[in-house]
Amino acid sequence: MRNLTRLGIVAVLLFACVGCDQVSKNVVRDRIAIGHEQSFLGDAFRLTHVENSGAFLSIGASLPEAARIAVFQGGVAIVVAVLLYFALFSRQLDAWAVAGFTLLAASGVGNLIDRVMQDGRVTDFLNLGIGSLRTGIFNVADVVGVIGLVLLVVKRDSAFPK
Repeated sequence: MRNLTRLGIVAVLLFACVGCDQVSKNVVRDRIAIGHEQSFLGDAFRLTHVENSGAFLSIGASLPEAARIAVFQGGVAIVVAVLLYFALFSRQLDAWAVAGFTLLAASGVGNLIDRVMQDGRVTDFLNLGIGSLRTGIFNVADVVGVIGLVLLVVKRDSAFPK
């Protein structure tokens, strides 16, 4: 893959995904009170504004502040840097793998921006389910990360050549 093509994929995906994530979180923070819930499509889709100081399902929220900063800001920043390094410089990757690594990095960047700008918290607001069977509350960055992971798993031969 040409360097310019690779750089274009990384730049467009980072800008678009982080931009959408941050815009959606700003709208939620501006328009939905913390803890307030709005239901749509027969309650299959909910908007619920929460500020999460932990990771998925608030894992790590009870850690001391210094540990949360080290793990959720320092650790995530390192992982994002490694993912972007692979996306930009690993010559064995095809466009799908570059996209997968970039989407994972964009997910980390979106939530890292929240942690730095929102006193260690991430804004979550999306919830899906039927009846009592529901997902955790998540955000656009989380969706982007899952898509990146799925790309890498589906295209694992190009992401992790033998």
